[in-house]
Amino acid sequence: MMRAPLRLVVLGLSLSSSWGNGHATTYRALLRAFAERGHAILFLERETPWYAEHRDLTEPDFCDLAFYRDLADLERFRERIASADAVIVGSYVPEGVAVGRRVRAWNRRVCAFYDIDTPVTLAKLEARDHAYLAPDLIEAYDLYLSFTGGPTLRRIEERYGSPAARRLYCSVDPDAYPALPRTARWDLSYLGTHSPDRQSTLTRLLLEPARRAPHLRFAVAGPQYPREIDWPRNVDRIEHVAPADHPAFYAASRYTLNITRADMIRAGYSPSVRLFEAAACGTPILTDRWEGLQTVLVPGREILPVDTAEDVLDLLEGQPEAARLRLAAAARARVLASHSAAQRAAELEAHLREAIDRRGNISARSMLGKTSASEVLRE
Repeated sequence: MMRAPLRLVVLGLSLSSSWGNGHATTYRALLRAFAERGHAILFLERETPWYAEHRDLTEPDFCDLAFYRDLADLERFRERIASADAVIVGSYVPEGVAVGRRVRAWNRRVCAFYDIDTPVTLAKLEARDHAYLAPDLIEAYDLYLSFTGGPTLRRIEERYGSPAARRLYCSVDPDAYPALPRTARWDLSYLGTHSPDRQSTLTRLLLEPARRAPHLRFAVAGPQYPREIDWPRNVDRIEHVAPADHPAFYAASRYTLNITRADMIRAGYSPSVRLFEAAACGTPILTDRWEGLQTVLVPGREILPVDTAEDVLDLLEGQPEAARLRLAAAARARVLASHSAAQRAAELEAHLREAIDRRGNISARSMLGKTSASEVLRE
């Protein structure tokens, strides 16, 4: 039996600006595909100067986008939040704990937390840092959607009391990330915002190979890199590549590099959205190692793990072109089959409907437990 479309409200870090964050492209791919399934979406974004200055999506055609100034201003959207079939609050939302508590108080249907930074979030909780999530809220949310799969899901349920922790990896929109005609400009590229815990890996797997092989070309794209970094002369520095230009960036790369944050390596099962985007664009990927990688892309056949500068240079200079193309084709086929936005949106709908049904069953059992009609009417 066909079920009615859902009315969904999402409060996330940003949809309007991809500058310096991976949330925007994740939300765009997922929510566009979710809307294509017939659902109605309102995305609420906190007005912040940083993202306001760097907006690259102001009028999405797949959802309503609105901005609120602060907690008091969020009151304007109380009715929409209260009447939604489901509300999702994302990680790194400013004053996320207060936002989550208001959402839970206003909406008595299904409230979910979407953690695009699960290992970082759990590390913060261990340090009693409740910037955007607190332990009591994990219990209050009907659903915990996690960017990290594997054993972490059990930890969220058993240690923090989540009623349901479910994996929801990032994904890629194949229409937005096509495989373009290729003219190689760089032998190896990296696309990502600077992060101190990734810098040593970037140095080992890209900057050091660049120093040893001045005849090869490299690129590092992304904001917030410190001025004091000593960039080799054969490394092109690009401050920002807008999402619309990602396919062209990958098409200009013979290989691209995936680097995982330290917290996500420790947790495992935390694939980056850049990994799926590069694969969809048909660019072979070199990656650092983390547990669960083989469940996403098969090492040696769909992705190439590397540990040292020597590993990188051996591949850049020694891998036959036919093998490089086979690797790219295999990764692209796997990602389009298993990690497209359409598939992820179907997973999201299934998780939300499961939570809606579970909450309905709990309410029904509660009603059956009442001793009189007057008790039911007082609810």
